[in-house]
Formats: sequence, structure tokens, C-alpha cells
Amino acid sequence: MSSPLELPGDERELSPYTGYTRVHWEAAADSLLRAAWRWATPGSALLDLPGRPSRSGVRSDGLEGYARTFLAAGFRIAGAGGKDPFGWLERYAAGLDAGTRTPGRGDAESWPLILDHSVQGQPMVESASVALGLRLTRPWLWDRLDAAVQDRAEEWLRGALRHTPAPNNWYLFPFTVAGFLQSVGRGDAQTARARERALELLDSWYLGEGWYSDGDGRAFDHYNGWALHLYPVLDAHLGGDTELSERYGARLRAHLESFGLFFGGDGAPLHFGRSLTYRFATGAAVALGAVTGHTPLAPGASRRIVSGALKYFLDRGATGRDGLLSLGWHGPHEATLQPYSGPSSPYWASKAFVSLLAPTDDPLWTAPEERAPSEGPDRVIALSGPGLLVHSTRADGIVRLHNHGTDHVRPHEGEAGIADDPLYDRAAYSTRSGPTSAVNVPDNHLAVEVAGVQSARRRILPLGAGQGDGWGWAASSHRPVFPEGAPMVPGLRVTSVTVVRGRYELRVHRVSGAPDGARLRQTGWATGPDEAVASALHPLHGWDTADEIRAPQGTAFTRWALVPRLTADDAGGTGVYAALATLTAEDEPLPLAEAVAQVTATADGFEARWAQDGARTRIAFEPLAVELLP
Repeated sequence: MSSPLELPGDERELSPYTGYTRVHWEAAADSLLRAAWRWATPGSALLDLPGRPSRSGVRSDGLEGYARTFLAAGFRIAGAGGKDPFGWLERYAAGLDAGTRTPGRGDAESWPLILDHSVQGQPMVESASVALGLRLTRPWLWDRLDAAVQDRAEEWLRGALRHTPAPNNWYLFPFTVAGFLQSVGRGDAQTARARERALELLDSWYLGEGWYSDGDGRAFDHYNGWALHLYPVLDAHLGGDTELSERYGARLRAHLESFGLFFGGDGAPLHFGRSLTYRFATGAAVALGAVTGHTPLAPGASRRIVSGALKYFLDRGATGRDGLLSLGWHGPHEATLQPYSGPSSPYWASKAFVSLLAPTDDPLWTAPEERAPSEGPDRVIALSGPGLLVHSTRADGIVRLHNHGTDHVRPHEGEAGIADDPLYDRAAYSTRSGPTSAVNVPDNHLAVEVAGVQSARRRILPLGAGQGDGWGWAASSHRPVFPEGAPMVPGLRVTSVTVVRGRYELRVHRVSGAPDGARLRQTGWATGPDEAVASALHPLHGWDTADEIRAPQGTAFTRWALVPRLTADDAGGTGVYAALATLTAEDEPLPLAEAVAQVTATADGFEARWAQDGARTRIAFEPLAVELLP
């Protein structure tokens, strides 16, 4: 599917992988802005894009349209040294004037007030984009405003400093607002405290290896790149703060050591976590690393990743015929969304245009594209902090993530009564498949079935992760939770270990304390009948039957899906259950039944001998140990 955006032809000499150059990025920004501005109010304060409203309401959604497109315009114009051939800044200046005259009113232009996140929180999110847009374009917009407009804008923005953010990345919104106010000589004790508080929390959420949790608890997702790294590092870059840049830039560099592998050979980012309708914003951290120099990636590899993500979505229907970014993944997709998603939400994708802050003669734009990490030799990265295991295969460019540490369960929440969240509680995600919806059979899931009710996986306790030459592992435990009837079974516990070698995924579970008559269900990857990717799940130990289950609502990648499933009919007491899974686009892959030559299982351990080289994977549960023996 070709993109309806007005882009120049491919340039394959400089960009042999994507055909995209800086000119393509500028054209994409201009096209997205033109399409969105067709829906502006007469005074330019709100962009009321068509579509289902968010839970925050139409007026907040209109502010969101103004603020998020302002980000794209800000990066576009700042990167061009103030050149504004389409007159975007005149429109944003007029909107700022109109929106801040009588905030909170119900007229055609007034912006909503910024209040506590629990009352009317979304405007606080958008205040950061407004502030960042103003900071990026200060010489050509802010400095030319009347003093009265500047004062009104400051008063509206200070609402973010006076009210309580959500207990996560939201603290970086007042941080960003305060940074702008300080940069234009309007700082005070209030702005200083907002920045201090945000960085205190950010430091407390850092778990090492370049990964933050999004708030207290264990929430690891794409917010690491497009929020938790982006705001402090960009703030330091714009303000020339060497100390802040070194401190948080080092973490960004560490993050990109692993995150560079989160993009498949086709350009797709890993499909996991919330807010995936932001699409190519997933490349923002990679772009920012290249702009600031805080990156382990070569300039050509960085451009390959960010341009690959942009092209991936534009080529697959991210914009409709009207040029507007839709709510979804490729195109519209309801299960990808959250209640806070509104018609303008996808325009957080504007963060990817931070790449345009690199000037035309920067190596990000002049170096020839290089292959992405997923296009090189097969790789495995084990991240013990977030409890993630990532592996890629060169033959098909697929990247897979095995989840032994992110659950998005907030610290004050109990495990029972929390709704199923397919974007966090599945055991694996990839760049070529998405989770099934909450109303269909869950993919990549181990369920204990008691009295006909299947368990869910809520709070995850990571037990470790490691890697060796060509292989890696991660492990976790959880207490199965039941959505109906008794919420838990006393003493019931599941310990799970994933071991990867190439495209093979050895999935081993030790289930203890299961009641008499319990059954186990293990599912694999969900794929569509017309996709050029295959899913397989082969029993190694403990399973009785194998079949396939339909998922009629499909995934973000296919309208309709099949999910392989294994069943153990009598799983009472304590037992070990093992299977081999794969998701592959290889031509004529070796059947899974031929990949493992021999298995041995006890109540406390498991061993598999690989057919190809005779190596043995040995797992002990008490204490936990995983090793690969020759």
C-alpha cells in the first residue's frame, strides 16, 4: 500500500534500505501538518480531527491536535533554521493567542484548564508539547509575541506546575514546561521545584541497562524511549546543560545498546505495551541519540532504524486518503487503543521528527544507510533489570521479546479484579505479530484451568536473565489469578523459564500446588492464514494434546488469526511442562519435532539436548539456574 502523503521518489544510493533522506522527513512533516490543519477552528486554537473522542472529551482532543502537531512543526522549523515556507508558525501563534484568552470557557477557541490528573489531566500532557514547541521556535514565535500573549501563555502553562501529575512519566510534563519558562527568563522557585521533583522520581525509577520503569512498579514499554529518555536529554540539549546531558545521555546510550534491536528487518518496532497508535514515535530515542551523540549506533544505522519505522507505517496505511494518522497500528485497529486515545493521539508520532534537529550536513543524513541490528547476525539480549529477553534472526528479520518482568500492575493494586491487558501480560511479543484481543483466546500464555475457569497472569516476579554465545534465557514466577469464582488457589504458583537459540524458544514451566482436576493450557504465536509468517508449538514434556484455536478478532497484523495450543488434562500437584515454539518467515524451516533430540524432566529440573550440535540446555528450579552445556 502506497502512502497518500506527498513524498519525493526514493533515493537508493544514499539510503539503499529505505530510500528515505532528510528531504523525505521534511516532506512527511509538511504533509501531515497540511492534512491536520484542514480541521482547525477559525481562531486556530483547536484542531478538531474527525474520529471517536477520547475519555477527556472533544475540547481536550482539540487541544491535543494543536499541541502534538506543534511538535512536528517545531522540529521541522527549528531544524531548518527558522525557515517556514508554509507559514505554520503564524497559525500556531494565532492559536496560542486565541486559546489562552479565556481558558476553561465553552466557546469555540478556549483551551481547557490544566487540573490534577484525576480531574482533568490530559491538558497537562499537552502543555509539555506546547512548551516544547515554543522552546524550539522561540526566535521566530515566542520572541515576537505581544507581552500580553506571553503572560497569558505562561499563566496557562503554570497550571502544569500547580497540579498533580499521574504517578509516572507525567512528571516530565511539568519538568518540560518549567524548562521552557526558565529558558525565557520566567523561572522561579516553582519551576525549579518541578524540575527537581521530576528528576528525583526519574532516578528512582532507573533500573540500569538504560531502562526505566514508568512509575513505581514494573511497567517497561516504549515510554522509555519517547518520554523517559526523550524529555530530560532533549531538555539538556536545548539548554546546553552539560551536566544533565552527561548524566542522562549516558543512560540513553545504554538504552540504545538494547533498544536498537527492537526494530525488525522490515522496519517494524516491537508490538508491545500501550499507546502503540503513536507508531513511528518508537524511533524518537534512536533519533535523539544521533542528534545529541549519546548513541552506540553508527549514523547510517540510526537513520536506517528511524526511516525504516517511518516508512513501515506510511507504506501500510497509517494515514488514510485524507492524510490523517488513524487510530491503530497499520490502519485503524480498535484493540490497539486505550480509553485516553482520541483522534489526535496518533500525532505523538511527531516526536520522531526530533531527527530534523540534526542539520543537513550531519552524518545522520550524509552517511550511507547501514543495516539495522536485526539485519545482522542472529542476536540475543537478556535484560535483567526489566526482565526482558530479546532475540532476532537474520534469515527473516523478525525480532521477538519474551516478557519476564513487565506487567503494568500499579503498586497499590491487588492482582485480582484487574482486567486482562494483552499488551503487557502475554509471555512474548514480536515485530511480526500482535497479541490477540482480550475477548479471544490469549496467545503466548500459560493458563491453569480450575473448574472451567482459566487463569490470568498479573503481577510478574522476575527471577533473572542471562545470555551466552548465541543463546539467552529469562525467568519469572507468578501467582495465577482467576477472573471468575475464587480469585486465587492457595499455594498455586507458576515458575516460567524461556531459553532461546536462533528462532527456537524453549518454554518450560514448573507448576506447583495445582488442585486435583486442574488442566493446563499453553498457547503460541497468533498468525493469520494469509501471512508470510508461520507459528508452531511442539510438546516436549507433560502435554497430552495439541490443537489450534481461532481468534476471530485477529491482531494488529491480521484480521483473523489461529493460535496453536497444548493441553495437559490432569495437572494436579506439582509438575514440569515443556514445549518448543517458533515464529518464523524462513522458507522451509526445520520442523520443531526435529530440533530437540532428547529431553529429561524431574520435579525440580529439565534438560533438553539439541539435535543440531548435541548441546544441552539444563534448567534447575531450586535454586534457579540455567546453563548451556556442550
